[in-house]
Amino acid sequence: MASEKNKKDISEIRQDPVKGEWVIIATARGKRPHAFSGTPATIADQKKESCPFEDPFSEREPSLVFWNDKSKKDWSLVVIQNKFPALEPVKAEKIRKEGPYHIAKGVGFHELVIARDHDKFIPDLSKKDAEILVLAYNQRYREILKNRSVEYVFILHNHGRDAGASLRHLHSQIIAPSVVPTDVQRSIDASEKYFSKNKKCIHCKILKYELKDKKRVVYQNKKFAVFVPFASKMAFEINIFPKEHEDSFGDLKREDMKFFADALQKALQKLRVALNDPAFNFFIHSSPKSGNHKHYHWHMEIFPKTSVWAGYEIGTGMPISAVRPEDAAKFLRGAKVQG
Repeated sequence: MASEKNKKDISEIRQDPVKGEWVIIATARGKRPHAFSGTPATIADQKKESCPFEDPFSEREPSLVFWNDKSKKDWSLVVIQNKFPALEPVKAEKIRKEGPYHIAKGVGFHELVIARDHDKFIPDLSKKDAEILVLAYNQRYREILKNRSVEYVFILHNHGRDAGASLRHLHSQIIAPSVVPTDVQRSIDASEKYFSKNKKCIHCKILKYELKDKKRVVYQNKKFAVFVPFASKMAFEINIFPKEHEDSFGDLKREDMKFFADALQKALQKLRVALNDPAFNFFIHSSPKSGNHKHYHWHMEIFPKTSVWAGYEIGTGMPISAVRPEDAAKFLRGAKVQG
């Protein structure tokens, strides 16, 4: 039996109420929250002169451009096809069988959302430019989803080499395949199962509890809530949810984009200050094109690279996190940011 003195170090096993996945919160293995600050992840050794995003119009026709002036000489953001795409907008074909396997042509979209300034990152953008970034995400999301070959639109952002970024210049990616990604489908299936049984959105229930409990809330504004999930797979993981129920990111209202941009900037600013500019990935989970998904609740997930999955995590799919989500949220809340 553990003594009262050591009870705080006893690990917990927590379950994600949506997917049913289990995680281990093992604080005895870890460090204090401030000890997760490592070497800044921002790529510093790439100059403007050699950056391919300084003139993105030279090789590819843009899908979307926002201009700083009426003469269209000074752009603020552009969306173009990736020069090395994972998927391409070619004629689709049906999924075919090959022995025990299924295979189809790599049809879809792979675009880059590129901001103008080589030396600014999302936390540094003006409120106007951050809102334009969200608007670009939303406009391309809705336009790409109209394509007959596309079933899902996935918006993601990588910061730092440890998160998969190879270039310094601020850019996000939009990848739209002809199938629903497995992890997304699991989340949607679990959400539907809960709704069928309880006639309520599980994400709305989680959000209501988090805003009432407040222990894991990092920031909120009129329209969005930023919190550390109860069963965090990674220390300092952050979720951003719209307070109103919406199943699709495409349904985000124009007047609410500034609030989403504000929530995103605050979350990333706090990570930067608290953890000394960590590498991170973020992505948006939304409903697929086909079917009725009113039970789902779109949201953003942010994963700072605070640990490396080893044999146990890879072999079991059961992550081990060294920081209690409540402690992570408290630490992030205390990070002083602008605005």
